Amino acid sequence: MKFLSLFFSFFLSLLFAQSAITPIPLTSIYDEEKAELGKELFFDTILSEDGRMSCVSCHILPGNGADNVAFSVGLDGHIAKVNTPTVLNAVYNFSQFWDGRAEDLHEQALMPIFNPDELGSSIEEAIERLKKSPYKKKFSDIYADGVTQKNIADVLGEFEKALITPNSRFDQYLRGDEDALSEKEKKGYKTFQDLGCIACHNGVNIGGNMYQKIGVMVEYDYPDANTNKRALDGRYNVTLRQRDKRVFKVPSLRNIALTAPYLHDGSAKSLRDAIIEMREHQLGILEKNSEIEDIEMFLKTLNGEAPKILEEMK
Repeated sequence: MKFLSLFFSFFLSLLFAQSAITPIPLTSIYDEEKAELGKELFFDTILSEDGRMSCVSCHILPGNGADNVAFSVGLDGHIAKVNTPTVLNAVYNFSQFWDGRAEDLHEQALMPIFNPDELGSSIEEAIERLKKSPYKKKFSDIYADGVTQKNIADVLGEFEKALITPNSRFDQYLRGDEDALSEKEKKGYKTFQDLGCIACHNGVNIGGNMYQKIGVMVEYDYPDANTNKRALDGRYNVTLRQRDKRVFKVPSLRNIALTAPYLHDGSAKSLRDAIIEMREHQLGILEKNSEIEDIEMFLKTLNGEAPKILEEMK
């Protein structure tokens, strides 16, 4: 009965998803003045407890918006509990973090500041440091109440809203340019649809718009015995509902070729590895064949242009 329910749900989502991938808009709407201040803060170590870490320490910009290790290293060598997601195109996610504990970018922006595994500070300490720095005037030039928790979140959120990567070759194809993809890449896209990958990876971000359990068809066993299982319980850590254990936000596939290693536990070292893992655990496909190469070719067409707000930093 459980299998039939899962299959029916999957079938409905697959029907819905067949035409549900849309191009990233060529421009993003955000407050430029706030975003520029947010960019400055994003690159500054002033928000961290020891003055040595910044947001960009784990979310590399210009770059892939994440880092290329399984678990990022934060304050005092603390190791993150899950693989760092990219901030690129995060504005198109329906929630933030793997477990969806933040509803939007503005709420998400504050959490790393007081996370002991990341910047390890407190919002009160961060505010005091900012008030004793040139940032005090910069905030006052924009906000009547100057440096506040809400305004810190606002500028960081506005900056992250600007971090879109439009005009990938796949987006050009979606807009009608048949020559933007090779025949091999088109075949990979068709395979991506036919196998059912598109049931979860759809929308403008080709993911980021639903939660899904890892191991729908074949149970997922964490390969690293030292992995913090509690931290990898996903939505359960937010909802405390047993059915939400091992349920995570489906990640975006935008720029996926640049963000290895993969999965919430960083265990898939290559894009090929990630495809094999997902075919097995989410689709129940165990054999290895040319489909893997075709899908990999397609996924490599999802790399977009660098965000315009970062252009002068190239």
